[in-house]
Amino acid sequence: MKVLVFAPHNDDEVLGVGGTMAKLAKEGHEVFVCEVTAWLEKMERTKKLQEQAKEAHAILGVKESMFLDLPVVALKEMATYKKNNVFSKIVQDIKPNIVFIPHIGDIHVDHQETAMSAMVALRPMDNPQLKGIYAYETLSETEWNIPNSANAFLPNTWSDISETLTLKLQAMKCFTWQIREYPHPRSVEAIQALAKLRGTTIGVNSAEAFFAIRQFL
Repeated sequence: MKVLVFAPHNDDEVLGVGGTMAKLAKEGHEVFVCEVTAWLEKMERTKKLQEQAKEAHAILGVKESMFLDLPVVALKEMATYKKNNVFSKIVQDIKPNIVFIPHIGDIHVDHQETAMSAMVALRPMDNPQLKGIYAYETLSETEWNIPNSANAFLPNTWSDISETLTLKLQAMKCFTWQIREYPHPRSVEAIQALAKLRGTTIGVNSAEAFFAIRQFL
């Protein structure tokens, strides 16, 4: 099985899907990560972040890391057809069976734009191999938007990551510029707390939660 994770920024994929990526990789599935944006005016920073991302992905067992280098905090300014074409090429090259995308209700506009372009690329008529699309939550993005019914993250799918939470935390520590001290949401303690909370919903030690957008049985 081929698994594709779209991440608007470096580290979003680890925060939202890190434990599940490691779990699926251990089971023998091929995991691909596509990081969408980059600091085009700060290429030294971008290069460092992408190096850290590759280190994190290696810990999680990712098969291939891809970087689109689209403008950070400016995805909305890009022509829609250009964004959609880039996303569609990634999907058609990989032909994934399972895809994880950011929650469209996240506060960061790059997350919203990534979700929309991904959904265009993942139209069922163009992807007969696709079995499921899941939205993940990102600490400091999903829970910080204006609360309303459209923005709410309502998980309906859980992944037991009790055996891979340690790998998720190790991977997150690779991002030295993003990891923060507690009580910041992007701290080791907060990541552990969310995993434990999600785990209690299904009776396991640690879990990641997702919203199933589309599933094929």
